[in-house]
Amino acid sequence: MAYEHKNILDTDQFSKEDLDFLVERTREMERLVEQNKAFGILEGKLLASLFFEASTRTRLSFEAAMERLGGRVISSVGFQFSSISKGETLYDTMKMVEAYADIAVIRHPVEGSSRIAAGAVKIPVINAGDGAGQHPTQALLDLYTIISEKGKLDGLTLAFIGDLKYGRTIHSLINLLRHYKVHLYLISPPELSLPESYKKGLAGFPITFEESDDIKKVWECDIAYVTRIQEERFPDHREYERLKESFKLNKELILASKKETTVLHPLPRVNELSTDVDDLPNAAYFRQAKYGVVSRMTLLCLSLGVRF
Repeated sequence: MAYEHKNILDTDQFSKEDLDFLVERTREMERLVEQNKAFGILEGKLLASLFFEASTRTRLSFEAAMERLGGRVISSVGFQFSSISKGETLYDTMKMVEAYADIAVIRHPVEGSSRIAAGAVKIPVINAGDGAGQHPTQALLDLYTIISEKGKLDGLTLAFIGDLKYGRTIHSLINLLRHYKVHLYLISPPELSLPESYKKGLAGFPITFEESDDIKKVWECDIAYVTRIQEERFPDHREYERLKESFKLNKELILASKKETTVLHPLPRVNELSTDVDDLPNAAYFRQAKYGVVSRMTLLCLSLGVRF
């Protein structure tokens, strides 16, 4: 098939055929990494890593991916260390970056900022998270993680637990999962339920869902995808304080499941996932981070039009 996505801006851009292709190519990339054959694929290429909002995993994952492919990285971390703090527009910043790098990955607190960035330049732009909007590469690595852990997607039951209102990882992954025959339990406080726009976006797809505030629904699920309550997104901090401990998964709860429920979390965690889950074989969130590197290695190559 023809894969035509130079920019990766949101999950709406991907068809089921695109996702099948990406899974197949990521498997190939994982094979090349295991055989020590990936280094050098992007030799001579330069990645601009632009993180204007806090990040550890995503930034290091992209930079590790580029380095493992033999490319190099230049970076700008935080508004205070960029010319944006002096009043420079994102457009001007991106025009400057275009002169320096072959590809850019950007995280920004304003929803839609990655699309503005991509519109300013001819080099590929990858959205690494824009406000409470989307985080497409996280969703793609999550999809690959689920398939790698479970061997399939069709027929699975998944629970999304926590902040479904502001959680961009949830928004993005749901948009990808709608292409598959899966059932979702959307588990959250009513105040943090999935926005109507995302629920309406599932119409006409094979996916089904139901909403609940009962954490025990995870006992019926193949996957429990846990997210923290997004403190930084709340306009009223008192509301965060009231809701921050709404749900907590622990070892006892997971072991009581009727299925071998695989636990995922995009991280960082706060208090919604107990550390006593870490030693369970179905705790996959640290493996999830490892899958993230090979997934982003694949995306960097494809966005740059480099075959492997």
